[in-house]
Amino acid sequence: MTSAEGSLTLPPAKRSPLALLAGAAASPRLWTYIGCAVLAVVASCLLGKDMNWDTLEYHFYAGFSALHDRFGVDYFAAGSQSYFNPYVYVPFYLLARSGLPAIAVASILAVVQSGILWLTYELALQVVPARDGRTRVALAICSALFAFANPILLNLFGSSYADVTTAELVLGGWLLLLMAVRIPSAKYVVVAGLILGATSALKLTNSVHALSAGALLLFIPVGWRARGRYIAAFGAALALSFILVCLPWSISLERHFGNPLFPLFNQIFRSPQYPMARMLDYRFIPDSLAGALWRPFAIAEPVFLVDDESQSPDVRYAVLLIAAVLLLLYRAWRVYRRGRIARNSDAGPDSGMELRALAALGSGFLVDWILWLTASGNGRYFIAMACVAGVLAVALIYRLLSVPKIGAYALAAVLGAQVLQLCLGTTYRDHIAWGHRPWFEVSLPANLPQTPALYLSYGVQSNSFVIPFLPPGSGFVNIAGDYPLAGSGANGAAVAALIQKYWPRVRVLARDDRAQDKRLPVISGMTAAADALLPFGLRPATSDCSTIAIQDEGRQKLMFVHTQFTGKAHPVRPIPDRAVPESSTGYLTTCSTLPNPAPVGQTPAERKANLALDRLEDACPRLFQPARPVTQYFGDARQDIWARRYLNTNLTAWVTRGWVEFVDPIRGGMATYVVPESVIDSGGARILCGRLHERYFAKAVRPAAARGGR
Repeated sequence: MTSAEGSLTLPPAKRSPLALLAGAAASPRLWTYIGCAVLAVVASCLLGKDMNWDTLEYHFYAGFSALHDRFGVDYFAAGSQSYFNPYVYVPFYLLARSGLPAIAVASILAVVQSGILWLTYELALQVVPARDGRTRVALAICSALFAFANPILLNLFGSSYADVTTAELVLGGWLLLLMAVRIPSAKYVVVAGLILGATSALKLTNSVHALSAGALLLFIPVGWRARGRYIAAFGAALALSFILVCLPWSISLERHFGNPLFPLFNQIFRSPQYPMARMLDYRFIPDSLAGALWRPFAIAEPVFLVDDESQSPDVRYAVLLIAAVLLLLYRAWRVYRRGRIARNSDAGPDSGMELRALAALGSGFLVDWILWLTASGNGRYFIAMACVAGVLAVALIYRLLSVPKIGAYALAAVLGAQVLQLCLGTTYRDHIAWGHRPWFEVSLPANLPQTPALYLSYGVQSNSFVIPFLPPGSGFVNIAGDYPLAGSGANGAAVAALIQKYWPRVRVLARDDRAQDKRLPVISGMTAAADALLPFGLRPATSDCSTIAIQDEGRQKLMFVHTQFTGKAHPVRPIPDRAVPESSTGYLTTCSTLPNPAPVGQTPAERKANLALDRLEDACPRLFQPARPVTQYFGDARQDIWARRYLNTNLTAWVTRGWVEFVDPIRGGMATYVVPESVIDSGGARILCGRLHERYFAKAVRPAAARGGR
């Protein structure tokens, strides 16, 4: 066509805004998105305000530290999580500090988080094997409902957790790669790499999904040379966006710790402020190949600590595995019967592309599942792939059951079984009523000095959420929490420098001795905090104390109760007292400090305890790792206790009253008496230890006579 002829062609008629609005209103996509947002908001409102451990431990503080330079003012303020990339928590911090009622903040978060259901819907449209559009939309909606029925995801709607928002970015990247599998496009591949690199930088656990996404690239229908260019472009985009997002925070980490990813990968960068060992949380990692193979069915059971701390049963993985095996057997049978794979009679014209997309998605999921189980096994880090599992389960069931009605009944049965698990087997977050107050309502007492001070916090929960409410210019150190700090070495020098900078305005802060529920035993308060101050040459001035009240904080989350440090063989049972109402108000006590020069060198009892713990670590390196952590002292009129916490396995071992003991505070149970201190000190003890059925064990097998009356 010449230019003259082209000039006579009429341009397409422009649609009026009213026509565009009518078209959007008739789209199932719009109503699906609205329905997903409504579901997320309703779930958030019914579950109540989120005041979970991590919200108080580091989420709120992370957003605050991203906007305020806390280097040189705070030191491990939120424990070992203090130095993770904080930018992803800025939206929560700004919303929580905006003055809006907490229910409004949670509703905004829930609407944003509902995007993961939208993306699941879009992902399903790429792979569901349906001929007509109505069935395709119905299967995609079913996939979104499967994603919503994930108990872990359900508990996170309207919460401070960034796992959902970063999972949305993961699904977005995978969706683009799946589109490239159907219609090859370098633009889709590059943008997917940029998205997955950025989300990995914001939360490093997402790097598993970025790596496994490479499996999808192998299914792009082009020659190997072109596919190699796609892989190179994806890798370059992934690396570039990861570096750009990490760079601002990594520069600060490198300047202060010599490790741009501190505290991670410290076995490579070797910063003296953190263990120079590989850090890996073993809580949810299977202890054997058999355990790994059984994991899809284990997750379907309503039990604790499978892939989440709470009961979060999910039948989708078991259903997906069964459907995949049955489909493979069915295909093999057809090959055997006919000598070729017969085409499905109800497949549409695009069935080839859909089958390729389904195979790509399934392969990527399988690679991701293996990497995830090896790296963490934590269900919160698998939310994106849990949505993919729902999509795959729907697609495989519908493809396996060629009669549409039977497929619909099967999907309804699976969804009904999961809803039943949500109703009967799932543990939800503690319900805290909304009211009309902001998210955090911290009341500082009138007698608390308004001048900047250094607060030395004691507690496994760092209490760092109070920092934005303290007098401006105040510093904060969690001296004894999930990562206890030594009074010597690099950490001791850093804390000493802060003490000298603020002296004499140095205060200690700890949980109030009173329990929110008076029936629960608690180990906390100034008595334990006084022991934690000893290595720093300080003691609490109990005549100058104040109490900080935190409204609607929820029940105290304490990892340790009296049974774990008394050496008693029987746990302390809660005292039933129905007359005492349970309170959701939290209390922190803060006292000024006085000099208390620490004794030079170790006492003979401390030296002996450290030697016993060293030999326990050497005998059981897989249990007590990383080895040689800080030894904490706890003492009272009855006994002395020297304890060590092990970050990788979450175990605590200690020496008291002549015995070496340990406990798993996460899984609970009685303390395990390993061996008498005198026997292990002599070097004559042989200790048998390991992990069986997700629990750790250690016991002396010789000499049995030395066990005495225990």
